[in-house]
Amino acid sequence: MLMVGLTGGIGSGKSAVSARLAERGAVVIDADRIAREVVAPGSEGLAEIAAAFGDRVLDAGGALDRAALGAVVFGDEVARRRLEAITHPRVRARTAELAAAAPSDAVVVNDVPLLVEVGLAPTYHLVVVVQAAVATRLERLERDRGMPRAEAERRIAAQADDARRRAAADVVLGNDGTLDELHAAVDALWRDRLLPYERNVRAGRVARPERVVLTEPDPTWPEQYARLAARIRHAVAPADLRVDHIGSTAVPGLAAKDVIDIQVTVSSLDEADGPLAERLARAGFPRLPGDWWDSPRPAGSGRWAKRFHGSADPGRPACLHLRVADSRGWRYALLMRDHLRADPDQRAAYLLLKRELAASAPDSGAYATAKDPWFDEEHLRAEEWAAQTGWRP
Repeated sequence: MLMVGLTGGIGSGKSAVSARLAERGAVVIDADRIAREVVAPGSEGLAEIAAAFGDRVLDAGGALDRAALGAVVFGDEVARRRLEAITHPRVRARTAELAAAAPSDAVVVNDVPLLVEVGLAPTYHLVVVVQAAVATRLERLERDRGMPRAEAERRIAAQADDARRRAAADVVLGNDGTLDELHAAVDALWRDRLLPYERNVRAGRVARPERVVLTEPDPTWPEQYARLAARIRHAVAPADLRVDHIGSTAVPGLAAKDVIDIQVTVSSLDEADGPLAERLARAGFPRLPGDWWDSPRPAGSGRWAKRFHGSADPGRPACLHLRVADSRGWRYALLMRDHLRADPDQRAAYLLLKRELAASAPDSGAYATAKDPWFDEEHLRAEEWAAQTGWRP
């Protein structure tokens, strides 16, 4: 199944997105609802909270007095962490139960207000952030919830800011317009990305563009890599594998195919063929069938074997190259990246070549093969640069 994290600041309209996704067929797991459930009257969670903070956090009927508890923990880091140690494990356990009960072909949307704050983003296949201007959110909180403006401002200030949420977001849904506009954006996300992504994950299928289309340099490519790398590291834990951003999107200022290339360092190809392959597939990075290798430099020195995975997400193509540590292909990928970063003349020459080939050989396979002669020469230049500078991978 596809696991989607949904979050947004208070007043952003996250609940409207959650409701629309449920209408489309998503299985929605509401973290706020679960958080209330695990501290309901008679629960172990409530008993532990009372033992930790005293009867002052209970109302006359013995239920949790949320305002009183909030007054105790707000601004007190130690108290807040004590509360989280009681509630968070219970919320996680209940969330896991509900997700496990969902159909195998479900799109499971976990609605979590503090998803970014507690560092949950890497645990999902995709993170959706609902965003609205602070002024819009304040107006909604005053109008729809009757919240005093000072309290609304305090609540907003206590959460992650928009920049931090955007850094964690694979998708940002703007919600400063009408409800109809928001619904249209959610429907498009559901139809064009979530449903095909779920099908790809279930089938172990990579979303891979067949034609070469160069795009202008995107300054967010490193951020997009960072989100993918965090997912990969989470998927392979407790193994602590080296993960690197490689290829053209890792070279600032270089136009490229809008595909993030990632190198995952393994100790051997046997490790790549073991449980690691299934862990990556479950995380949304299935293995491509067949044998894969890199063109050797210089030519004729034998194939450089590797394992090749890709992203199942149709909205974010990515290639994962699993190479053995210190192998020639592993070193070459890092050397090419670093030399092109350091040498503006060769970067410009490579860009010119890429543009010419994209126009004349738009098929992905032909495009890659046509670059080989240039890279044979670039390899020699890069090795000379490495020797002069003392470069190490």
